[in-house]
Amino acid sequence: MQFKKPIRWGIIGCGNVTELKSGPPYQLTPDFELKMVMRRNKAKVKDYALRHQVPYYTTDADELINNPEIDAIYIATPPDTHKFYALKVAQAKKPCCVEKPMAPCYKDSLAIYEAFKSQNIPLFIAYYRRSLPRFLKIKEWLDDHKIGEVRHLSWLKTRTASPIDLSGTYHWRTDSAIAPGGYFDDLASHGLDLFCFLLGEVKEATGIATNQLGLYSANDAITGSWMHKNGIIGTGTWNFGSHEPKDEVVITGDKGEITFSVLDEAPVTLVNKNERLMLTIPHPKHVQEFHVLNIKKHLFGEAVHPSTGESGLHTSWVMDKILGVIN
Repeated sequence: MQFKKPIRWGIIGCGNVTELKSGPPYQLTPDFELKMVMRRNKAKVKDYALRHQVPYYTTDADELINNPEIDAIYIATPPDTHKFYALKVAQAKKPCCVEKPMAPCYKDSLAIYEAFKSQNIPLFIAYYRRSLPRFLKIKEWLDDHKIGEVRHLSWLKTRTASPIDLSGTYHWRTDSAIAPGGYFDDLASHGLDLFCFLLGEVKEATGIATNQLGLYSANDAITGSWMHKNGIIGTGTWNFGSHEPKDEVVITGDKGEITFSVLDEAPVTLVNKNERLMLTIPHPKHVQEFHVLNIKKHLFGEAVHPSTGESGLHTSWVMDKILGVIN
């Protein structure tokens, strides 16, 4: 597909994630313009448009999707509506970026993927860690065999129950109808996708998921194991009712070890017989800056984006395997 400059973007769902993390890059990236935003609440969408100096706003997603002045669309709604809006965008034949996770389940993710593939339209998933300098440094170390042959990856992610959890206040992230894995869907998806980026696609995966706290309908304790196609073994534990928060990944090789955090901004470390490095690599102010810049490069034929519908679909498959949704 040929795209003219500038590409004019619209956002469906201008909530909290778009305030600082993802919305501004669609305005600040060269040859991109943010022209229209949509939210069902008129007062809130108007406020967003005025504060961010977006020319047009609407409460009607169809108006945005079918607007001839909008060339591409970013869907930033909760996961349970991703499929609904994405299929409409595919029908309109416009490039799209969908927030992560791609959908609440692999089946819905597959429907989204196939809709865009059948139209030969670019589809991106907002797994922006694939574009962040911190994780590109880790990939560089792995590609340079700084720890030799990789044998195993382990991730421990825990946190305490939040005040919202304890109060029983409704939140979509812990509603099993929207996020079956609860915080696993929202948080673990980032890591599992990142591990596929760093170590290659997964061949097999399994796990156990349960609700230990009884505070909400979604799962709150999950453990999983998987094998990458290259034979590397991975294990993960995610518990959202622990006594303290932890976020530690250890990649073990036959000549060294790399440790880092997926979600926290902790240093990344490399240890082998010749080196002992600890690097602090901060995220940009707008954390999706490089992700959006890579969308631009992809659309104008300068590079292939690291997070596409295909890779996002694979991550959905891995998640459903660990949750036991698919055999």
